Amino acid sequence: MVYLVVLSTTLLAFIFMLRNYTALRSMDEGTDEMIELAGIIRAGARTFMRSEYKIIIPAIFVVAIVFSVFIEETSGLTFILGACVSSAACILDMRTATYANVRTANTARVERSVGKTVQTALLGGSVCGTSVPAFGLLGLALLLILQHGVKLGVTSSGFISLFTCNPYGMRLTTYSLGCSLVALFNRVAGGNYTKAADISADDVAKIEYNLPEDDCRMPNVIADFIGDNVNDVAGNGSDLLESFVATIVASIIIGLSIAKDAIFLNATMNYPMLLAGAGLFSSVIALSYVLYHKASDDPASELDLATYISAGVTIVLGCIIAKLTFGNVVLDESFRFGWISPWYASIFGIASGVIVGKATEYYTGADGKPVKKLVEMTKQGVAFLITEGDALGSRSCLMPITTITIAMIGSGLICGIYGVAIAALGMLSFVGTTVSIDAFGPISDNAGGIAESCHLDAEVRAITDQLDAVGNTTAAIGKGFAINSATFATVSLIFAYVGSYSNGSLDLNIANFVTISGAVFGVGVIEYFSAMLASNTIESARLMANEGRRQLSIPGVLEGTVRPDYDTCIRLAAEQALKKMLAPSVMMLIVPAVGGILCGPEFVGGILVGATLDAIARAIYMGNSGGAFDNTKKYIESGKLEGYGKGSEAHKVAVMGDTVGDTRKDVVGVALDIAIKLMSTVANTLAPVFMSFHLF
Repeated sequence: MVYLVVLSTTLLAFIFMLRNYTALRSMDEGTDEMIELAGIIRAGARTFMRSEYKIIIPAIFVVAIVFSVFIEETSGLTFILGACVSSAACILDMRTATYANVRTANTARVERSVGKTVQTALLGGSVCGTSVPAFGLLGLALLLILQHGVKLGVTSSGFISLFTCNPYGMRLTTYSLGCSLVALFNRVAGGNYTKAADISADDVAKIEYNLPEDDCRMPNVIADFIGDNVNDVAGNGSDLLESFVATIVASIIIGLSIAKDAIFLNATMNYPMLLAGAGLFSSVIALSYVLYHKASDDPASELDLATYISAGVTIVLGCIIAKLTFGNVVLDESFRFGWISPWYASIFGIASGVIVGKATEYYTGADGKPVKKLVEMTKQGVAFLITEGDALGSRSCLMPITTITIAMIGSGLICGIYGVAIAALGMLSFVGTTVSIDAFGPISDNAGGIAESCHLDAEVRAITDQLDAVGNTTAAIGKGFAINSATFATVSLIFAYVGSYSNGSLDLNIANFVTISGAVFGVGVIEYFSAMLASNTIESARLMANEGRRQLSIPGVLEGTVRPDYDTCIRLAAEQALKKMLAPSVMMLIVPAVGGILCGPEFVGGILVGATLDAIARAIYMGNSGGAFDNTKKYIESGKLEGYGKGSEAHKVAVMGDTVGDTRKDVVGVALDIAIKLMSTVANTLAPVFMSFHLF
């Protein structure tokens, strides 16, 4: 019955997606110039994804074979299933976004209405957002149906019987791991692609040549358009799909470790599945209302309305589900308030997600006090801007981290470690709405770029600029949401990991020298990973900047009489991104594996704790400082700083700040949340290996 409800909800979501995708495709793309540019963007994104999957697919199959041979016979198949659902979502998201961008620009051109343009952008975003929980939940439901739920006291091994494990837990963790690995590849490669193009375009076009934003005479601009779809839409979708899946898996595995009988286990397993289904249903309801009611000309209020409806419906349904699931179950003392305890825990997660979003909006919003302070610093020079931006980023960490701390303590006191996992799922339950709103940002950004590149009139660009300004804030909120949800998910996975090797006692002695050594090492790993991503991106940006300068020096390109060679820049961005994605991704995959085989499960537990603590602060700092730098530039470009418009020294300083922030918010910050989830999922998967064999 539970799985029938979940599958029915996913079917509803797929019908909703198909209806919106069909409606989007039926819309006009605009002028011949708009159609041509949209085709270039679409073809470039499609080519990049094909090239990326030529690397990803062999890697997935190699890992799958290792799992089936040495860990658990069917775990390779579940690993592939996780990789497939993640890939399906991100490919659909990217494809939808490349259709939505030009149609959003054309709606602004034809309708001259902010409200209708918002609805077109959100129409595309709704397909991207709904696909994330729909694919993730579908794969998980099918997995549980095929293995007939989860049972206690069962063991299994690989084709070569070296270790034994619980096959049900192993299939769940390898499914989650498949999602994680694809997400990390997408984020690392996509981030390098888009930010190498963006940084090189800003540095050469704006600072050296004083060209307007998104001027198509600069060939790197077109690569940047493609990168927005590859990273900010496809990469973000696979990122949050992995978080969504990981929290459900962690909840079930924790239930497996604390359950005293089959009835209790079934309840702890059914509740996260049903809560996730309720969140998906709530997202469909909220997005349908916002898309099909009479829209206002305030984009922020429309997007906020979708969030509030989703949260409200999820809260109501979550209470009903808790009563039906736990109402007749004999619970242990960790469920302090009986059957309603998991519902209370989920509210902690939902509330923390809203609070963190508002905190991110305050620190990164174009009209907020922190960004206005940065705007004033642009008059003083680059050093003043960067220093104040660094201070803003560090200052912005306290509120989200405090919120997470309170939510963890509250949910833990109410419902034990299971409550912490449910709080994580509460935050992610209506991820369909969250990702839809986040995808609204890059779709609007691309729409504005198409309007500029295709020389549409100023009124059209004013509409797309208004959407873009809101989109910058929603993107920053989305990044904050991603790292905070990843924190909850990772903590839940750490609980599940420790429980798996300590027979449910959750005994991780932080005073033990092995554990604390692992924690220190985990911090070093995160710092080195961050450095690799930043260095790789800047090196790619340098090569692309040189190519951009070369093309602008060709007679006729700068004058607009000769078309730049877009394909060369697109290929260069793709080659560099794919070349540089493998080393950092593999590093995060093998660190917990090698650490566990050498030093044992306690050492890996320390790695996870140290890496998580460092990644939380660094990701928030980078995301918020980068978002604030971006909106500082946008503030000046909108003409709000009197006496300092585009091309002024203050504007050039803001552009430099934005190039610094680009790598922070769209490369390093967004990859850290996947990295810590990937490490934790690897640890859960290999826990039986660490328990059976380690050198020291």
